[in-house]
Amino acid sequence: MRNIFYIIGFAIILFVVAFSFSDKTQEREFIFTKNAPAPIGSYSQAIKVGNILYVAGQVGFTLDGKLDSSCIDNECKQALNNIKAIIEAAGMQMEQVVKATLYVKDLKNFARINEIYGTYFPKNPPARETIQPSALPKGAHFEISVIAVK
Repeated sequence: MRNIFYIIGFAIILFVVAFSFSDKTQEREFIFTKNAPAPIGSYSQAIKVGNILYVAGQVGFTLDGKLDSSCIDNECKQALNNIKAIIEAAGMQMEQVVKATLYVKDLKNFARINEIYGTYFPKNPPARETIQPSALPKGAHFEISVIAVK
């Protein structure tokens, strides 16, 4: 009889622990900062679920919504600065980025983009892929989205 109480007690503890963790992982925090351009569509700059941050794709828009496409360097740096601002607004750092997706309109710019990207992730860079789409929003040549874990 005593063993049954232990088993029931243990099952209740497991249920409470599992329920409390599942509730926290379902909470979504919408991240918005004025230090990055406002979304141009119906999406959030980022959403934090538990200790994971999902940052929406960022192109090189400045805070006033302009895109300096005079060279790929400008677009790339501004997009990465936008990512950094959003990550910091969520209370995280660039070192916590674990996954990045790069969208590059012309892969001939890959070497230059890679060089700039490397300055934002100098140690233990995140996993990533680079995709060449046929077009990006508002005529941009570079876009990046990331996932960070605290």
